[in-house]
Amino acid sequence: MKLFSSISISATGLSAERLRMDTISSNIANVNTTRTEDGGPYKRKVAVFKENLDSAINNNNLGGVEVAGIVDDDAPLKRVFDPNHPDADEEGFVLMPNVNILNEMADLIVATRSYEANVTALNASKSMFLKALEIGR
Repeated sequence: MKLFSSISISATGLSAERLRMDTISSNIANVNTTRTEDGGPYKRKVAVFKENLDSAINNNNLGGVEVAGIVDDDAPLKRVFDPNHPDADEEGFVLMPNVNILNEMADLIVATRSYEANVTALNASKSMFLKALEIGR
């Protein structure tokens, strides 16, 4: 086990949570986007994480978190009646993104708390290393 594994693990957690917050921010920014480059309404994005087992097994080290990817949420799109909207169909309905602002805000709070937990773990590791250096004097 390497000496700075705990710092490395916290760093991967910080990077992963930052990506999750960026993804949530993108969802919030596109809550009313009815037309994307693909032609349809915006679909909610979700960051997917996994354990970094390859690094842990190959390097005899603790691995941390790895981003597996960003995937589209398969939740159904919302149909809203707005006959004056330029993207309305023949019946006057518009397909709106499957983004629920309340869920996004809750996810953002969880991501922020996870980020803060990783910062706390990083600071604890740093503090332990400093105490060990003081003992050595």
